Order: sequence, then structure tokens, then C-alpha cells
Amino acid sequence: MGMKDWPRGEGPREKLLERGASVLSDAELLAVLLRNGLQGHSALDLARQLIIEFGGLRGLMSASKAHVCRLPGLGPVKYAQLQAAAELSRRLAAESLLRGQVLTSPDLTRHYLLSQLTDRGYEVFALLLLDSQHRLIQFVELFRGTIDAASVYPREVVALVLEKKAAAVILCHNHPSGVAEPSQADRRITERLKNALATIDVPVLDHMVVGDREIVSFAERGWIS
Repeated sequence: MGMKDWPRGEGPREKLLERGASVLSDAELLAVLLRNGLQGHSALDLARQLIIEFGGLRGLMSASKAHVCRLPGLGPVKYAQLQAAAELSRRLAAESLLRGQVLTSPDLTRHYLLSQLTDRGYEVFALLLLDSQHRLIQFVELFRGTIDAASVYPREVVALVLEKKAAAVILCHNHPSGVAEPSQADRRITERLKNALATIDVPVLDHMVVGDREIVSFAERGWIS
């Protein structure tokens, strides 16, 4: 039986409309996105199978296109729907800060960076550009791929900071391995950028390394003064 054939009020879509999205399970929310399953299996059956296959929603949303599309009942269209939902979630988190919240709370910064950088399948080096009141001007992804001291160019960072008229910055990058412990290369990059930005009187407030639901802060470890 497909979801469209379920008794009124029992399907995930109907539950969402009548009672709100918060009452739905992960599988039910996923079923609403998928819309339909495959022969002999409803969208909810498919959603449950996917959660098991990938070990949860995070595993599914961060899986490669090739992995997702080779599974029965899926394909490029459903993969695109899932990726769009994940990106909307990230943009919603970004929008709340772009409306002028001040990044004075380490917890607020952590929550924001986790929403932006967790579950990326590749390494991203980014900047949080702040104004003089430490309000977020922009979150900018600078580099993707394996990050080392040779791939981060201080001149480009300085030019961007000047262009956006930022008064302070927070460096950030993720470790796709899930281990947030900074490397010696991370510390060298931080020192190079800190020295470069000091020439234009823009302080580096922190460098935050994002792992699997964990963030290591250079400032908290006393590595940035």
C-alpha cells in the first residue's frame, strides 16, 4: 500500500499538516521528502531502509551521489531533493546570524559552524568576517580539498578582508575524518594568517576546527593571543 492509499490522517504528510512537523519521526520526515517508494514498498518503507543503510540522516545527507543513486528506489531526482533539503537547513542557520546577531557566545559560534561544516565529504577552509561589533558580515568558503600551508594564500585572505571591510575574523575549517584535533599544519596556517592580518590591524579572534559534532578552539587552548 502506498502512502496515498493510507487511511486519512495516518500518512506522514497528513500528520505533518494536521499536527506539525515536530511530531514526525526521522523516517516519516524523510518519507515526505521522498514522496514515493518503489514497487511493493511505500516511501516510509524506503525511508526506514535508507536510515538503516546509512546509519542515520547525517550519513544519508553526506553520502556521495554515486552511493545514493545506485540504491533501489533512488536516483538523481531524489538525490537532488535530499541535497536541497540539507542546503536549506544550512542557509537557515546562516540567515539567523546574518540578521545581526553578535558572535559573543562561543556556543552560538559552534552551533553555526557545525551547521555549515559538519558532514562535508571534503575539507573546507573558511572565514567568518565580523564587523567592529563582532556581528557576522559573511561566511566565506575560501578553499576546498586537502588544506595545507601551501594552499592557503595570506594575500587572498587580506584582500578579501579589505574588500568586505571586516574588523575581525574567525578562521575555521573541517576535518572530514571526524577528528577535530588540529594538526601542526593547522597551527602553521593560523600563524601565517594571523601575522598577515596584523599588517592591516585586523585580529584573528579564533581558529575553530570542526569534527564529528565536536569543535576545537585555538583561543580556548591559548594558541591565539
